[in-house]
Amino acid sequence: MATSTHTKKGDRRWLALTALAVAQFMVFLDETVVNVALPSIKADLGFSAATLAWVVSVYIVVFGGLVLLGGRTADLFGRRRVFLAGTALFGAASLLDGLAASQSMLLAARALQGVGAALATPAALALVTALFPAGAERVKALGVWSALSGLGFAIGILLGGAITDLASWRWVFLINVPVAIAALVVVPRLVQESRAAVARRAFDLAGAVAVTVGMTTLVYAAVKAPDYGWRSLETHALIGGAMVLLGAFAIIERRSSAPLIPPGFLGRREALVPNLVQLMLGVSAISTLFLLTLYTQQVLGYTPLQAGVAYLPLAAGVATATGLANKIVPRIGPRVPALAGLAIAAVGIARMGQAPVDGSYYVDVLPAMIVIGLGAGFSFVSITTSALGSVDDEAAGLASGLLSTSVQLGGAFGVAALVALASQRSADLIGTGSAPLAAQVSGLQLAFLVAAGVALVASLVAALALPGRTGERGGVAVTTAEVAS
Repeated sequence: MATSTHTKKGDRRWLALTALAVAQFMVFLDETVVNVALPSIKADLGFSAATLAWVVSVYIVVFGGLVLLGGRTADLFGRRRVFLAGTALFGAASLLDGLAASQSMLLAARALQGVGAALATPAALALVTALFPAGAERVKALGVWSALSGLGFAIGILLGGAITDLASWRWVFLINVPVAIAALVVVPRLVQESRAAVARRAFDLAGAVAVTVGMTTLVYAAVKAPDYGWRSLETHALIGGAMVLLGAFAIIERRSSAPLIPPGFLGRREALVPNLVQLMLGVSAISTLFLLTLYTQQVLGYTPLQAGVAYLPLAAGVATATGLANKIVPRIGPRVPALAGLAIAAVGIARMGQAPVDGSYYVDVLPAMIVIGLGAGFSFVSITTSALGSVDDEAAGLASGLLSTSVQLGGAFGVAALVALASQRSADLIGTGSAPLAAQVSGLQLAFLVAAGVALVASLVAALALPGRTGERGGVAVTTAEVAS
């Protein structure tokens, strides 16, 4: 009888993980699904080329700026409560997106989506760590989570293309609504509330404001730098202002009796290195997905639906690699799979750096996509496990928020910097008499090679500094008791 009860409890946890992962899948999808629909949105609502970028950028800015605060809020005031609030807000904002009759309504709803995602994402990941104690089961659960995260990025382009071609861009957003409703009904039945066991359920308001505004300003600087120019006064002022705010946050935290980030947390190798590697993975992987979309649609001439279908091998590579990583990481730890995955991804991205102006999908793109997918799959699982595999329950939301912040910052800066680099290279070549398409391809090749270089550097950092097995001293265990000492 006891065995039967234990089995039912275990099954319930895996059902809960499935419900949380499916609910978060819509957030992962939203990172890329909108990109393919942008031309249709532009034509329907009359966006200019300059303002259209904000359909993507406003979401990234708000999400990236608030996600750290969202994670700590979940720790202190209840992860299930914050997850449900964020999911409800994300679903309601998606409905407003789909019904938007004007540019301002769409942009405001996209900002609300960013708020919802910043609350729901770290809370959901913290709930997963609460459901599964540190050890093999948590590693397996985080592997499932990482697999859906990677697939969400890749499949978003496929769904975006299919929905835009076969229905309307509005359904890119409206499909989120039934998923959000289902999560609001199912998750409370499967997941119990959890929160950090601390004496004071409060954090320093001044510190929260400083870090939120600082992070938002930093992400804003990243998405606006291509317009202003990386050497412009505006870009330098934004980045400088963000650094001042984040510096003020560090000073405020040292003096606070209820800091947002416990003293010493970020100074520990177990917290710092996985987030640094995650930042570089965001730079490399998210910018690569964006560059691949440009190559398939603007160079190969694919429709949105064709471009989406072209991503299926990449998604298959991610699925295959995450399945293997789920078996390997618990046995040997995350370090070796992480450095191998990042190095493999670097090879695939570098292959795209050789794709010519008259390239063929089957010769130039398909092999690269498969390799990139395999490398990304190993990387997603390994880095997430390294950061969260043995994190103490008291800091789960904070650690999840930091990990989400790292990938958002990396993605924002990566896309902004590499697209600007590609555009500048193309402009320089056109100025010397090169044909526009040849110049564009040369710019994309350079951007792919830089992205590959970032992935390679990340693999070296993983090899030299990423902690080893989860649960070992010197591994990834992080507790609030330790960081306070």
